[in-house]
Amino acid sequence: MFQQNQDIFKVLLGAVSEGVIIVDEHQNIVETNDSANQMFGYSKGELIKKSLNILIPRNYHAGHGAHFNGFMKQKERRQMGQGRDLFGAHKDGSIFPVEAGLNPFSIYGKDYIMALVIDISERKYMEQERNHLASIFQESLNEIYVFDAKTLKFINANYGAQKNIGYNLEELTTMTPIDIKPNYTESQFKKELELLNEANIEKIEFETLHQRKSGSTYPVNVHLQRSKLGDRDVFLAIILDITEQKNYTEKLEKTVEIRTEELKMALATEKELNELKTKFLSMVSHEFKTPLSGILTSTMLLNKYKLTEQQEKREKHVNTITDKVQYLNTILNDFLSVEKLEKGKINYKFTSFKLSKVLNEVIYNANMILKDGQQINYPENIDDISLFQDEKILELSLSNLIYNAIKYSSENTIINITISQNKNTTVFKVKDNGIGIPEKDQKNIFNRYFRAENALLMQGTGIGLNIVKDHLENLNGTISFKSVEHHGSTFIIELPNKVVL
Repeated sequence: MFQQNQDIFKVLLGAVSEGVIIVDEHQNIVETNDSANQMFGYSKGELIKKSLNILIPRNYHAGHGAHFNGFMKQKERRQMGQGRDLFGAHKDGSIFPVEAGLNPFSIYGKDYIMALVIDISERKYMEQERNHLASIFQESLNEIYVFDAKTLKFINANYGAQKNIGYNLEELTTMTPIDIKPNYTESQFKKELELLNEANIEKIEFETLHQRKSGSTYPVNVHLQRSKLGDRDVFLAIILDITEQKNYTEKLEKTVEIRTEELKMALATEKELNELKTKFLSMVSHEFKTPLSGILTSTMLLNKYKLTEQQEKREKHVNTITDKVQYLNTILNDFLSVEKLEKGKINYKFTSFKLSKVLNEVIYNANMILKDGQQINYPENIDDISLFQDEKILELSLSNLIYNAIKYSSENTIINITISQNKNTTVFKVKDNGIGIPEKDQKNIFNRYFRAENALLMQGTGIGLNIVKDHLENLNGTISFKSVEHHGSTFIIELPNKVVL
């Protein structure tokens, strides 16, 4: 009888393409077809008389018996695993997902169950891939849109797109890309799409603006390609919001522009410094060479005047030597003053003094170098003016301005000095009618070693005004000027009446 049953089962199994496993009411396997054997990794006949549990993963054994007994009572054909995943166990112990349909039947008074089993590993893998891609689509921070190739209506848009653009999916399905691209007309956008009709172009990329539901716009980079949604031709658009990139680019361009301007200024300054160095070397050469030549000449001539009656000529050359040496000494003192100022080695001495005392000393010395017909107008009403300052620095400053006024003015001209004092400050003005300072040179007039173009042939080092300015600033004072070429200059010193120690 058993052999007869086996023959019948074999006929039935040969007509089924799925994996077939037949078990009796005690869960013992009575027959399997070749598909089932291959699916679970067994050879032909190896599973016969084995318990069904051999094909079920161990962690499912506990609950399987109850499910089987329940099925045997009802004896209704049904699919296994509704609402849950089913797994089979290979001979090597590895598990794989399956679908199984259970079919109860009876032969010769005995009950059996035929299970039709399908290995769904590939289908599960494809489902996982689809779910993964769907998750990427939905969770991507970039905007992703799908729209119909014919109508251009949106079909789908991920969360990133809906969030940034401000429209929900229901609203978007009534719209087209032209509705969110203010810089494009329908014809212009379709012209872009036509490029994708060419066989060798798979994707196009361009920059444009997107407009949110709120009306605000933002720059985007669009990656657009053809795709299929079932039998439907669609376009897939991946949108990158490039607001930060644009801001960075603009900031970088601005930085480059600033750095370029700074470089130009630095080069201009370098050129200016090189010109000043050249002028300085020329000035030093001239300022030292001229008095030294005078000293040498006078020294040589002194040897010729040995007689008593030639004393006047000897004194003339001795005076020349004295003047030239004194001038060189002044230049060297100026250079030393510059060094001390740079190193901060100046020790100022503050005392109370009458302004008239300082001015009288300055004008007395200045009168000795006046040119023919030149005259200094003494300021009025200064007898009661007193200061608590560094007397020597004020004398140095006024001497420098008055000597310059004499040097750069012609014969028969007047130099005006005016002085005024209020509660806090004293203002000194020295006005001449000399050659004036060219406008292009005025910005450099207080720079060390600088000399205006129209003064290069006159004796001078270009240090005096720079020293005066540094000293006055150290005393919380200022120096400024007004000048017109050929019409003279007015230099103004403003100094606190009292230094706060």
